[in-house]
Amino acid sequence: MTLDYKLFQLGDVVLQSGITLPNAHLAYQTWGELNSAGDNVVLLPTFYTGTHYRSAGFTGVGRAIDPRRHFIVSINMFGNGLSTSPSNAEASVKQGNFPLVTLYDNVRCQHRLLTEGLGITELLLVAGWSMAGCQSYQWAAQYPEMVRNILPFCASAKTSPHNHVFLEGVKAALRTDEHFCDGFYVKPPVKGLKAFARVYAGWAFSQGFYREKLHQTLGFDSAEDLLQDWEADHLHWDANNLLAKLATWQAGDISSNEYYQGDFQRALGAIRANAIVIACDNDLYFPPEDNQLEIKWIKNGDLRVYHSLWGHCVASPGNGTEFAHYLDDTIKELID
Repeated sequence: MTLDYKLFQLGDVVLQSGITLPNAHLAYQTWGELNSAGDNVVLLPTFYTGTHYRSAGFTGVGRAIDPRRHFIVSINMFGNGLSTSPSNAEASVKQGNFPLVTLYDNVRCQHRLLTEGLGITELLLVAGWSMAGCQSYQWAAQYPEMVRNILPFCASAKTSPHNHVFLEGVKAALRTDEHFCDGFYVKPPVKGLKAFARVYAGWAFSQGFYREKLHQTLGFDSAEDLLQDWEADHLHWDANNLLAKLATWQAGDISSNEYYQGDFQRALGAIRANAIVIACDNDLYFPPEDNQLEIKWIKNGDLRVYHSLWGHCVASPGNGTEFAHYLDDTIKELID
């Protein structure tokens, strides 16, 4: 897998908010080939700090999602630095002027890419971790006739109040940097990015992860070493890009559109796809209790709870083979 990607030009996109995103584009990559029936497409949206390259970590020869059998498409979310984002947008919506782009906006544009750009009319599977999983729900409710199966893991169909509050915390940590300047910074707000990373790391893993010193399995002698690594990693991200995707996350709600008018139960009930939802019992963002409230309204839905002290990060590509095997077995059960 490479960092190479393709661009799909969208032109001017009118968002749900009514604001226009001028000359917008989506970055994406594909692996495998579309079969003659057009029914082997697997869509992998991207997660919060992920790109198509990280999404490829859920695929591979011999795995449940296999480029020898499937046509795999991974589309980068708006705000991740490859698709239109605060860091690369037209001047009128650049940096602190970047508008809210909802998951509805993302999926509507992804639909254009698939149908207009790639000639795809059917999705065998939409799957993903975290915000990618949230997009799986969004796809199934927004285009129910097109999606046959979804497998969101460590995700939800609607951002919970507690999840929203957590995100307010990391947002505040970043914005308090004196160099942030309401998003119109001249140089990166380094202190804010480091503070963002430290707060985030406290929620990405569970309490038990730190209590049992599982950070040592990642090569960190202490929790402080892990925090410093997270700081260094987040310095590679543009602050406005992080905040743009965070706003998308906070606004997550599959019923917040003209189709369902905020009727969350009706939106869940409109999902025709077979759905297996995987929750982690120690996920502090998307706890199983939230998924339990959702799954009872999905006609062909099933909730599986995976037990791990790794919390939300249990599903991060490369963090371990045990969850990867569990995920592959579940995908095979769903689509095979």
